[in-house]
Amino acid sequence: MITPLEALIGLIIITAGIDLYLVLRPSIAHGGGGKLLGFVGIFLLPLLICSMSLTTHMEDSKRTEFCLSCHMMKTHGMSLYVDDKEYIPAVHFQNHRIPKDQACFTCHTTYTMYGDYAAKLRGLKHLYYQYLGTIPDTIKLYEPFDNRECLHCHEGARSFEEQSIHLSSPGLMDSIKHGTMSCLSNGCHDIAHDIKSLPTATFWKPSDVRYRPDWMRDTNLMSAELTQIRIDHQFGKRPAPQTVTAPASSATPISAPAASAPVNNGPTDSSK
Repeated sequence: MITPLEALIGLIIITAGIDLYLVLRPSIAHGGGGKLLGFVGIFLLPLLICSMSLTTHMEDSKRTEFCLSCHMMKTHGMSLYVDDKEYIPAVHFQNHRIPKDQACFTCHTTYTMYGDYAAKLRGLKHLYYQYLGTIPDTIKLYEPFDNRECLHCHEGARSFEEQSIHLSSPGLMDSIKHGTMSCLSNGCHDIAHDIKSLPTATFWKPSDVRYRPDWMRDTNLMSAELTQIRIDHQFGKRPAPQTVTAPASSATPISAPAASAPVNNGPTDSSK
């Protein structure tokens, strides 16, 4: 079975071969067959390649690995492994309530390339900050979280419909379903990815090491990441060592060493 990427590479090779042939034998373009070959090699195939490249990249950008490839997103990836049944992203990720390979996209379907034109423009701004600008220490949503992202899975589910807090006052459920009350505000799930608490969090370690991310497999890397979080979010100029305790079924607790790097004096609003 040929993958889309393999087909794309094949088309690129064919196009390059046609164009090289036309360059070496320009006289062939004088005839009807040569003109048709030139149309295919110079216009039709490059257009097809661009279209396939965009489609392939769009599909690739849905992957969790792609989203977490940006440095600033690493901590959001770590938050998916917090060992706390009340921690919304972790509960969904660890219990396969969302696809693990599309964890970010499932809850952020209107983000950057997949949103409207304004979202796409914001995506270009993210590229600028990633490579040329200064990344803020706190990442916030541009607008209130759309309940639609929750309801396309939870609406109609017994655990959601019969949740006591959702039925605690008349009209509350209707306001949630109609989007007049956001799931991530109004004293409910106020903070989704609580990045600032990661240095003191307990992490779930899958018993099968194949499902452990790289930062969890490498003790030094994990300690370095947690130390950097404390610095970035102003846990103090010389933070005291914090122990990240693993669940009883996993390895020895990991201690993040103290660090003396300067504090990042960026925005301090809570992450959402």
